[in-house]
Amino acid sequence: MKKQALNPYLPAWEYVPDGEPYVFGGRLYVFGSHDRFGGDCYCMEPYVCWSAPVDDLSDWTCHGVIYTGKDDTLNETGKRRMFAPDVMEHNGRYYLYYGLDNSTAVSVAVSEKPQGPYQFYGNVHHKDGQVWGLKQGDSQQFDPGVFKDDDGTVYLYSGFSPTPEMAEKIRKKLGKEADGIRVSAQGNWVVQLEEDMLTLKTEPKMLLPGVSNSKGSGFEGHEFFEASSMRKFNGKYYAVYSSVQGHELCYAMSDYPDRRFVYKGVLHSNGNLGVSEKPQYYYANNHGSLVEIKGAYYIFGHRHTNYTQYQRQGVAERIFMNPDGTFDQAEMTSQGLNGKPLLGTGEYPAYIACVLQAKDGACQADVSIDKKKHPAVTQISMPGTQTDNPAVQNPDILKEQTESFITNMQDGSIAGFKYFELHGLKAVSVKVKSTDACTLAVRTHTDGGEIAEISVDACDTWKEFRAPADAADGRAALYFIHHGKGSLSFKSFTLTGTFV
Repeated sequence: MKKQALNPYLPAWEYVPDGEPYVFGGRLYVFGSHDRFGGDCYCMEPYVCWSAPVDDLSDWTCHGVIYTGKDDTLNETGKRRMFAPDVMEHNGRYYLYYGLDNSTAVSVAVSEKPQGPYQFYGNVHHKDGQVWGLKQGDSQQFDPGVFKDDDGTVYLYSGFSPTPEMAEKIRKKLGKEADGIRVSAQGNWVVQLEEDMLTLKTEPKMLLPGVSNSKGSGFEGHEFFEASSMRKFNGKYYAVYSSVQGHELCYAMSDYPDRRFVYKGVLHSNGNLGVSEKPQYYYANNHGSLVEIKGAYYIFGHRHTNYTQYQRQGVAERIFMNPDGTFDQAEMTSQGLNGKPLLGTGEYPAYIACVLQAKDGACQADVSIDKKKHPAVTQISMPGTQTDNPAVQNPDILKEQTESFITNMQDGSIAGFKYFELHGLKAVSVKVKSTDACTLAVRTHTDGGEIAEISVDACDTWKEFRAPADAADGRAALYFIHHGKGSLSFKSFTLTGTFV
């Protein structure tokens, strides 16, 4: 690699959640929704595409805006938002499947290249031409996932299946906009598509159960909610989805792409729940999928920032396949796609924290979160960088005019980073702003293993503070724990050790 890969894997100013990873022509492409920093709802930006060579997962390229959806025949105003997409190659063309906000249908765009640009192609429809999702008796189509099997058969997966409590919240939030939206709890649907990639070849049938029909299925407590995605490894089919728990990506396995799926477990949680009994990061909805890269497997998902569910960043973790084809849940880390622990020397940005919590712990990312109490990953952006013109995305401007950091660390707050390969660690320094004098304890375990204590003075501009450190060599996590009065903003830390 040219440099180390970090997690989140894209630049700190970028917000691409719902990531669907694919390898095309020796490059890893990620297709997802596009949130806006400071946004007040999901998916406020047009689709962009990022890719990296499979030989260097630190070297990401932004291909810019690849599709705006303005020409979609269902986009009456030309301003409707586009939710989580999926992409598939078929006969040398690339098809992008997506849904518009408050839509019950699936739209399709097409391109000659995976990185676009994409042009509107049509809406998925029944054999009689009626749009799937709009015909009497159709279920709501949402978060489409598309998959081509080895024999060329194309399958489309879709569905939205909240709990009754969730459905009621959605209706109250949408108000009049909820009219015509059929919110059911039945589960996930699958169809085959004709060669035109638009026409239903088969009638929809249930694939994964929702809360209304999961009894005795083995999916209880982890029923399908949204985020359909299908993968195939070593002859086995993997249905990846977001469960009714919201924060977790689960999976089921089968010998077939359209039936007999058996629940197998959790792949990823953006609160690290399942790996930890209590949340270690501020959690909410999740969406992503699996990909194999040069014999290694990775799970892609997203995390939440800035006290909200509307500013999500893509994250990825190495995940290991067991001999029987199953996966164990991946732990949240700061090393992500790096494939190994980060070097125990050099400067690291604080926004790559994979553990972030107040003294009393982390909680769900929601409008009700107490911003006076909890820390958060946030940024400062110059006017016009990502808000004035959604169709313009200039990486150079965003890089130069965006500053990312952790805000509002108070007494007992923890920012944790996993993992580092420590060798001869001599000192740790931090770059911070603080309203009051305080200390930052540096530990290798949250409940002990202190290796440094950094005294911090009150300062209203970024200032560096340093302390000697002593830690055993080897793989270790690092936790920075705030002690004292006031509020601290945390921009970066530097490890001074022996380069190996």
